[in-house]
Amino acid sequence: MPPVQSEVCTNVTSPRWGGSDKTASAAPVRIDRRVNRCKRQSTGTVVLSVQLLSVCARLQRRGRSGTDSKRVTGVEQDGEGERRRMNRFKISKFKNTTPKIPKKDGWISDVRAGSFTSCGNQIKSSCRFVAFSAEQTGGGILGLVSLDPGPDERWTVSQIPCHADLITDFDFSPFDDSLLATCSADETSAAGHPNNKDSRVIWIKDSDNILTTGFNQMREREVKVWDARKLGSSLGSVSLGTSAGTLIPLLDPDSGLLVLSAKGDSVIHCFEVTTAQPFLAQVSQCLTEAPTKGIAMVPKLALDVISCEVLRVLQLTDSFIVPVSYHVPRKSGQDFHEDLYPDTLGQTPAMTAQGWWTGENKQVAKVSLHPAKRPLKRSAIPSSEGTARSGPASQPAKKDLPIAKSQEEDAAGLSSSSSSLTSPSSPGSVGQSPSTTSLSSGFVNSPSQRSLQSILGPSSKFRHAQGTVLHRDTHVTNLKGLSLTTPGECDGFCANRERVAVPLAIAGGQIAVFELSQPGRLPDTSFPTIQNTSAVADLCWDPFNACRLAVAGEDAKIRVWLVPKGGLTETLTEPERILQGHTEKIYSLKFHPLASGILASSSYDLTVRLWNLDSGKEVKLLRGHQDQIFSLAWSPDGKFLATVCKDGKMRIYDPRKSTEPTQEGPGPEGARGARVVWACAGQYLLVSGFDSRSERQIYLYAVESLASGPVASVGTDVSPSTLIPFYDEDTSTVILTGKGDTRVYIYEILQESPYFLECSHFNSSEPHKGLVFLPKTECNVPDVEFARALRLSKTSIEPVAFRVPRVKKEFFQDDLFPDTAVWWESALAASAWLSGANGQHRRISLRPKDMTPVSEAPKEAPVRKYLPSSVYLEEKTDEQKKEELLSAMVAKLGNREDPLPQDSYQGVEEDEWDD
Repeated sequence: MPPVQSEVCTNVTSPRWGGSDKTASAAPVRIDRRVNRCKRQSTGTVVLSVQLLSVCARLQRRGRSGTDSKRVTGVEQDGEGERRRMNRFKISKFKNTTPKIPKKDGWISDVRAGSFTSCGNQIKSSCRFVAFSAEQTGGGILGLVSLDPGPDERWTVSQIPCHADLITDFDFSPFDDSLLATCSADETSAAGHPNNKDSRVIWIKDSDNILTTGFNQMREREVKVWDARKLGSSLGSVSLGTSAGTLIPLLDPDSGLLVLSAKGDSVIHCFEVTTAQPFLAQVSQCLTEAPTKGIAMVPKLALDVISCEVLRVLQLTDSFIVPVSYHVPRKSGQDFHEDLYPDTLGQTPAMTAQGWWTGENKQVAKVSLHPAKRPLKRSAIPSSEGTARSGPASQPAKKDLPIAKSQEEDAAGLSSSSSSLTSPSSPGSVGQSPSTTSLSSGFVNSPSQRSLQSILGPSSKFRHAQGTVLHRDTHVTNLKGLSLTTPGECDGFCANRERVAVPLAIAGGQIAVFELSQPGRLPDTSFPTIQNTSAVADLCWDPFNACRLAVAGEDAKIRVWLVPKGGLTETLTEPERILQGHTEKIYSLKFHPLASGILASSSYDLTVRLWNLDSGKEVKLLRGHQDQIFSLAWSPDGKFLATVCKDGKMRIYDPRKSTEPTQEGPGPEGARGARVVWACAGQYLLVSGFDSRSERQIYLYAVESLASGPVASVGTDVSPSTLIPFYDEDTSTVILTGKGDTRVYIYEILQESPYFLECSHFNSSEPHKGLVFLPKTECNVPDVEFARALRLSKTSIEPVAFRVPRVKKEFFQDDLFPDTAVWWESALAASAWLSGANGQHRRISLRPKDMTPVSEAPKEAPVRKYLPSSVYLEEKTDEQKKEELLSAMVAKLGNREDPLPQDSYQGVEEDEWDD
C-alpha cells in the first residue's frame, strides 16, 4: 500500500491543563514526515501476512542478545516439557483482577467522538495526553485532552486540525509524551477492499508467538495464538460470539493481560496470555454503559501502583472518555508489590534511526515502577545526529524547523515515500540489498509451481456471477400502497412468466396484478384489483396455469382466482373456488411440481393439508408437528414433502402412504423462522434459518441421514428477516435474500466437501421487499444469463439478470446451460398422482439455433503475449546487435533492385519535342 501523508505535531498543549492560564513557552511546531503503514487485509477469516511476519521475526531476532542461542539437548527438552506441564497447575496472580469504572465525575466529558467508520483504534494515550477521533466534517480533526485533570478537577478538551481528509490512524511516540504522529487519506491512492471484515495482529513479548483477532468461517469473532515459526495451525483460540466489529487487542507485555473490545460493543474482555496451555485464560468481563467507539491502553508509567492498579483502559464513547482501571485485590496504600510490577520499558530510546539503519542492535533500558526508584519524567527523541531533544522548553522555535521540503530533500531522507522498510533510502546507508530482503522469502514457498486448485480447493464456475438491474424501460414504476404486513413465511409477492401479483395495503385484502408485457409507469388513479375479502397471508401462481392464483387468507380459507388473459380489466370479486378445512390462519401454500391441481397448505392449526383443485376437496391431512410450521417444500420428483418447524425439527412425509412423517431430524436452533428447499436432485435439503445467537445460517442435510443433522453449514450475517432461498437445479446454485435486505447471496452447492462454494454477491442501492425468479426460458442465453428475477422495491418492480462473464460469448455455453426441465407443464393429472402414479418433466435445450456449443468450438493455439525470459536474458555481442540493426533498416528500405514507380510511366516520343 502506498504511504500516506503523516504529520508529527509537537508541543500542541500547555504543560498544565484545566483551569490553569499558563501557556506553553514555545510556539506550536509541526513537522511534516512520512509514515509507512501496512494496511490489514481480510476476507472474513484471519489472514496472516507471512511476509510481514518474516520481517518482524528477523527484526525481533536482531534486537535480541547478540550471543548465539545454545543448542538444547534432549535432557533440556524433557525439562522444558515438564515445566510446561507444571505451569498448567499454577495459579495466576492476576486471576482475581477486577475492572472498576469510576463515577461520571471521573469521566472526561464534552467529547464528540468520530463515527464508527473511522479507521484504527480511534483513541490513543501517552503518559500525559489522550488523543481521539473527533466528529467534524472532513474527518481531519483530532481531539486532545490531558490524562490527568487540572487543578479544578476538570478536563479541557481541545481540537487540533491535522489533515484535510479522514485521519486513518495516529499514535504517540513511546519516547516523547508530547509527540503525536498522524496519517491521513488525503494523499492515499490505494483503493479500498470490498470485504469489510478486518483482522489485527500483535507480537507477544519475549516469545515467537503472535496473537491475532478476526473472524472465522462462521463469522464469529476469534482470538488466536500462533507460533510464528509454524503457521499451519494455531496454538490456542477463543471464540467471542458474533458481531460486526473487529476486536481491538491491547496487550500489556509485562503482565500478559490482554484487553479486547470492538467498535459497537458494550463489553470489554480481559484475558491472560501465557506461553503454555491454555495460552488464553479469561480473567474478567466489564459491561459498559455505552457502545465503544475506540479503546486505548494507558502506559504503565502512568498507573497508580500504590493502589495495585495493573492496567488502565480508556473507552471512547459518543460523549465521554471512560477510564476503566483493573486492580488486583491486595492491601493497597502500604507496600509496593514487586511481583505485580516488573521493570518495564523506559522512555529513553536505545539508538538513533540512523544507527538502526547501519545495523546496530540495542534494547530499550528498563525502569522500575517503584515510586522511589522511578526516574524523572523526561521525553526525548533522538535526532539524526544522535543528540536527544528533551522537554518542551528546549524545543526550537517553529522557524528553525523546515516546514516544507523539496522533492530532492524528501527523496534523500529516511522518511521518503518511495523508500521501503527493507533498505535505507540514503546512498551511504549500510543494509542488505532488496534482493536479499525480499518479502517473498517468507515462511511458505511460492505457489507458482503448484496447482492453485490444490491450494485453494475447488472453485465455482459462478464465482464471478454478476447481478444487474435491467433498463428502466422494463420496470413497473409508480407502485403505491404495498402491503408491509405479510407474514415472514410469505415471499411478499409472486410472479410467473406472464404476470406478477402484489398484495396491497387496502382494506379487503386487495391484490394488484400487473402484466410483464406491459411495463411502464402506473397511473396515479386506481386500477382493477382482486378483492380477496380477507387479509392476504400467502399467494402462489399455479405453475401449469398462468392465469390461476391461489391466495391464503387470515380467515383460514384458500381462494382460487382466475385472471383473464391479457390482464385485469375490472375488479374481481368472485373466486373460482374456495377451499375450507383449516381451523386457524393459513400462512404457506405450495403447488405440486408435477401433478396439476394438487396444492399443499400449512396452518397455525399445526397441520398440512393437500387439496385437489379439480374437485375442490381436501385429499390428505398430515400431522406430527408440535409448533408453528415455518416452511414446506415438494421434492423434485413429487413423491415427498419436507417441512421445517418451530419445534426445532425437520420432517419428511410420503403423503400418499402415511399421514405421519417418515423421517425426523434436528433443524435450526433459532426460533425466528426458517425456509427449506430440495437440492442436488432430491438428495439434500437446504435450510435457511438462525442459530442460537440469531445469526442467519444456511444448512445442508442429507435426505438419507436426516436424523444425524446437517452435513455442512455456513453463516451469512445478523439480520431479523429470514433468508428466502431459490435453488436452480440446472446449475446447482442457490440464491438467497431476505425482506428488507440489500444483499443477495449466491452459493454453488456440491455433493461433497466443502458443499458450499461462495460466489460474488449482488448488492442493491435500496432495500427490497422480495425477490422471485422466472422460468429459465426468460433468460437471455447469448448474454450468459443463467437466472432472471423480479425485485420488488418500495415503488417499483425491477427485473434483475444474473450473468456469468465469459470471453467467447459468440458460442453457446453448454457447460452452464444443460437441458432444462419444462416445469411449467404438468407431467400427470391430480387423480393419477393420488392413485400412486409418478412422472417426470420433459427436458429441452436452451441453445439458440444459430449458436455453436463452446465445447465444439475450434481450438485456438495459445498466443504468447510476451517473449520468454530467455530472449531478454540472452547476452548479444556488439556485432550481433549491429547486424540486427542493419537487417531492420534494409527491411524497411526494401529491395534496391526493384524498379522505381516512375520507370513504368509512359514517356513522350523524341520527335514530338520538336513541335
